[in-house]
Amino acid sequence: MQENMQEQISGAVQNPVQVTITRPERSSRWLALATLLFFIPKGIILIPHFFILYFLGIASFLVGIIAQFVVLFVGSYPAGMHNFMTGTMRWQIRINAYMMGLVDKYPPFSLKE
Repeated sequence: MQENMQEQISGAVQNPVQVTITRPERSSRWLALATLLFFIPKGIILIPHFFILYFLGIASFLVGIIAQFVVLFVGSYPAGMHNFMTGTMRWQIRINAYMMGLVDKYPPFSLKE
């Protein structure tokens, strides 16, 4: 028990959630200017994503609640629900990375990697 706590404090235990964003060699100057203009141009470009993610957010909230009941009674998180939740989170992270200028590639409309 003591060793397990020390591993958790030292960070030796690996977190199962990994986010990797490779830094581009060159970034778009136009997109950097758009970011400096209070995110308005990028926000306009991403309106279709925001619209879809709004409804996916509502659905993922409901799926998350249902999944907790399934875990309570069955003891495991259903694979389909897990894939939906992680796909929605992936999509949100791609949108945030694009908004913050971490990537220049327009994010795809997909729950997949």
